[in-house]
Amino acid sequence: MQPTDEIAQARASAAEFADTFRRIRAEVGRMIVGQHEVIDGVLTALMAGGHVLLEGVPGLGKTALVSTVSQAVSVPFSRIQFTPDMMPADIIGTSMLSEVEGGHHELSFQEGPIVSNLVLADEINRATPRTQSALLEAMQEKQVTVGRRTIRMPDPFCVMATQNPVDQEGTYPLPEAQLDRFLFKLTVGYPEESDYHAIIDRTTSAQSVKIAPVSDAATLVRMRDVVRAVPVAHVAKSYAIRLVMATQPGSDYAPDLVTRNVTLGASPRGVQALMLAAKVQALLDGRFAVCTDDIAAVALPALRHRIVPNFHAQAGSVSTDTLVEEVLAAIDRPADD
Repeated sequence: MQPTDEIAQARASAAEFADTFRRIRAEVGRMIVGQHEVIDGVLTALMAGGHVLLEGVPGLGKTALVSTVSQAVSVPFSRIQFTPDMMPADIIGTSMLSEVEGGHHELSFQEGPIVSNLVLADEINRATPRTQSALLEAMQEKQVTVGRRTIRMPDPFCVMATQNPVDQEGTYPLPEAQLDRFLFKLTVGYPEESDYHAIIDRTTSAQSVKIAPVSDAATLVRMRDVVRAVPVAHVAKSYAIRLVMATQPGSDYAPDLVTRNVTLGASPRGVQALMLAAKVQALLDGRFAVCTDDIAAVALPALRHRIVPNFHAQAGSVSTDTLVEEVLAAIDRPADD
């Protein structure tokens, strides 16, 4: 293929990606009022092939958002409502004794709700750590193992989890290993005053909003391939690496606020998340190359849940968002080539 043909193909792929993203965003916006950054974050994770964690107090529309996304992209969807008494088998499935022809019985495996394209893990931090850990293999390896049976997840596969703030009654903090498997952590806030009017009209009137499918599973898989094909210049890679290293206390790039307030910084999964999300940002801007601005734009949702603050930070009310913002201010953003 000639260089000019490659450039034309790259531009066409970027245009198709941006068009698909915006059509899904517009359809979701017909149901979900406001929350534009949250919607963009959820769709970014979906297009990048990652999982997303939504945190906010009950009643802000987190569940409705994920359900609406599943309708807009027209993929099989399952919901798992986490409770303190839920067991791992309730998620991944279990073997059951069933009657067959002739009056005999046989043991067959019944897949759990985790085997789906889009999985809503609702109020994930209301389950015990043992049950939460049942998601780890599925999220990382895209498979579950039960005894000697290995079940592959369908493609595309995405876990969208919601959680209530951990200071609420009946919640269990997610283990660091599980948090690290989420591409993004998004904070869902209260609506603006002007948004309440639209919320009332859409949810309490006789007319209901019908979400039309504007994409499908094959398109999502193709768009994920487009994301991974976006090139990243050395200067952008270096900037992302330094941002991640700056979250690690005691590193050469860590600002003093991080060294004093952080127990654990972001792992290499942090830089992977920055790269994938930045590629989505570039495509939405009509570019088939990542710049440092793209990386800075996704740093907060990609890194906030990968930083473990110490007791000093908790006592001083130093949030992980504050620490990520300090890292962004401390690391010089180099000029793109």
